[in-house]
Amino acid sequence: MSERSSTVLSLRCRECKRDYPKEALHVCEYCFGPLEVAYDYAEISRRLSREIIQRRPTNLWRYRELLPLDQPPTVGLDVGFTPLVRCHRLGAALGHKELYVKNDAVCHPTLSFKDRVVSVALSKARELGYDTVACASTGNLGNSTAANAAQAGLKCYVLIPHDLEAGKIIGTTIYGARVIGVQGTYDDVNRLCSEIAGRHPWAFVNVNLRPYYAEGSKSYGFEIQEQLGWRTPAHVIVPMASGSLLTKIAKSIDEFVKLGLVEAKGTTRLYGAQAAGCGPIAEAVLAGRDAIKPVKQPSTIAKSLAIGNPADGPYAAAAIRASGGTAQAVSDEEIVAGIRLLAETEGIFTETAGGVTVATAKRLLDARRIPADEPTVICITGQGLKTQEPLAATARPLEIIAPRIEAFESILT
Repeated sequence: MSERSSTVLSLRCRECKRDYPKEALHVCEYCFGPLEVAYDYAEISRRLSREIIQRRPTNLWRYRELLPLDQPPTVGLDVGFTPLVRCHRLGAALGHKELYVKNDAVCHPTLSFKDRVVSVALSKARELGYDTVACASTGNLGNSTAANAAQAGLKCYVLIPHDLEAGKIIGTTIYGARVIGVQGTYDDVNRLCSEIAGRHPWAFVNVNLRPYYAEGSKSYGFEIQEQLGWRTPAHVIVPMASGSLLTKIAKSIDEFVKLGLVEAKGTTRLYGAQAAGCGPIAEAVLAGRDAIKPVKQPSTIAKSLAIGNPADGPYAAAAIRASGGTAQAVSDEEIVAGIRLLAETEGIFTETAGGVTVATAKRLLDARRIPADEPTVICITGQGLKTQEPLAATARPLEIIAPRIEAFESILT
């Protein structure tokens, strides 16, 4: 990938709009609002077209002018461009005629959409001269940070709630990262990481590098629009933990429309999906309230979404309302049913967060909130092999027979 001049202008406060240098910063020193990346869209419009994008390698960096690096990327050159699957059988089961799944359960290298955000964050960390990276994680982010740090030759620390699923813990330690379990919730872990970032010269992907890290999620939305034939979807159902993914999908649509890269037939409606045991954003949306009421003790099998005090919660709720969408908080039983339905109809095994989006889609379609003939995308963000525990109690028992044809035929029904 050749050298290029940057299309990034600055970091900018979401609230007071003050500009900051392109450094490892994430909070405005005046109003304490979060910082985000500001781009030179006039310059991007001169450089970027559908034809140019289509000539590039099939990874997230095909949209590089809309991602926050000043230099060519050095991490994640094989990440992204996962399948957008037309789901005929799932659509038939849910009563929908044009249903799609954006399947990041097969994202390289750690089978979740976090590979996108980590590729951007670690590329920025190297650009800024860091040799050590770290994160607070509910599982998938730790997997991805550890794997990509190993490939990039960076030292890595991952802090997690002590009671995460075994598959996600193993899926982080295998890469040689220093993994530390913290007694408490994800919010306790995140607070501790903020303190550590203040004392140690490390690049925390979701703390001091958060403005850059979050921009990686836009690639998920860019791909949906390109894979739909350069058009915007009518409806998108998004799992919410911090709320960042939903806000960045919204931003990706706004940017492609602004740059004339897609046909926009009306506003894309956004639907936030959370678990009933930890659904602070969904609860605020359904109550018509701006403030997000934190959940102090999350209780759900969807541990990857169990953030009780979501950093981007108010912005996610605002994006949902602005789009004309809504939110749902589904039960653990609905989550398991959603995982099974997607697997049995489309052969896609999703983790619990995907069960949340499928269950939310079912609720919305049953209530006729989403018309049955408009292009609708369900976001699947992680691989089910990482979170098998919730399925164990409902798994079909193994049938054991003698090695004889008579024994086999005796169990056929």
